[in-house]
Amino acid sequence: MSWFHPSGSLRNGEADVLVTPEIAGWAYSGLQVFTLSPGSVVTVELTGEEGVIVPLSAREVRVTVDGEEFALAGRDGVFASVSDWLYAPVGSTVTLAGAAGDIALCTARASEVHPVAHIAAAGVPVEVRGAGRSTRQVTNIATPESFSGAHRINVCEVITPGGNWSSWPPHRHDGIGDCMVTNEEIYYFRIGREEGPHGDAAGQGLFHVYTVDGSVDETVTLHDGDVYLVPEGYHGPSVAPPEYPMYFLNVLAGPGEDRTMAFCDDPEHHWIRESWNEQAPDPRLPWTTAAGRRKVG
Repeated sequence: MSWFHPSGSLRNGEADVLVTPEIAGWAYSGLQVFTLSPGSVVTVELTGEEGVIVPLSAREVRVTVDGEEFALAGRDGVFASVSDWLYAPVGSTVTLAGAAGDIALCTARASEVHPVAHIAAAGVPVEVRGAGRSTRQVTNIATPESFSGAHRINVCEVITPGGNWSSWPPHRHDGIGDCMVTNEEIYYFRIGREEGPHGDAAGQGLFHVYTVDGSVDETVTLHDGDVYLVPEGYHGPSVAPPEYPMYFLNVLAGPGEDRTMAFCDDPEHHWIRESWNEQAPDPRLPWTTAAGRRKVG
């Protein structure tokens, strides 16, 4: 089974992207991406799953959870601003409707029922991580530190400016050997173009994955809308060419009862983190805030 899924290869029915645990060959993490149009309505039953709904390039999204309606302000694109989002409980019925644009429904198999929650964009923590050409923005949507009202799901966004690396140094969370953390991870990529607000068909990037036993060692060329599923192994770097900023939406879940975003660095490259102490962060970051695209200079 291939872990790399080019744009369009996971299309199924109404979904531009459909990843279930069965499709991925694992137990917990899932993702659906829909393109809404005026008048369209999408309904999803979260049977045995919890969900995190993130507008990608859609504004004025109406989300109904078990009959209760919420208005998500959304955004013009993943490179345009931070978005508000919504948590949907295990077993709920979710209906999506609104203006034209892309919206993601991140899922995790779960059993604890937590209340529905609508988080405003201004309440989503934005972190600048790394330094030098390894600087990136991490938008902590539903991580253990930013949101406690979930059972297993973890969701964050990463923006890598053109010319920079993310997922660096390489790390894993596969529960193999001395790495005690287990999380299945989905990478959903949008590749931008210079100042554009969302993905661009011409965009390219690179992504590297390799396993502890050496059975997988793969570097793929990414295009806008591609998906990479990481059941095990070290992943990194994610490389954004100078003209094409990179975005990815991460969905992680695993068997542990305590949600975690912990990871294990490749020991050969762990020293890189210490080198950041001698480098300045990239001044282009943070790339976005709740107020929109940040201006530099």
